[in-house]
Amino acid sequence: MITELASQEKVIGVKQSRKAIRDGRAKRVYVACDADPAITDPVAESCAAAGIPLEDGHTMAQLGQACRITVGASVVAVL
Repeated sequence: MITELASQEKVIGVKQSRKAIRDGRAKRVYVACDADPAITDPVAESCAAAGIPLEDGHTMAQLGQACRITVGASVVAVL
């Protein structure tokens, strides 16, 4: 499923992802397993409340690479 990040419309980062979840635009959210839980736990709670599927089996480096950016990504939301 992580391969969809290269071609799908998405937002990268905690702030943009939380906004997409709040606005009802997020279809699936990826959270890095090695990111700080203080950052990712509120995102996971928002997804649970909104009924959005959450994937958490990838590292920050893997998410960044899948999004074709040169840095890691803690949260990515597919729109």
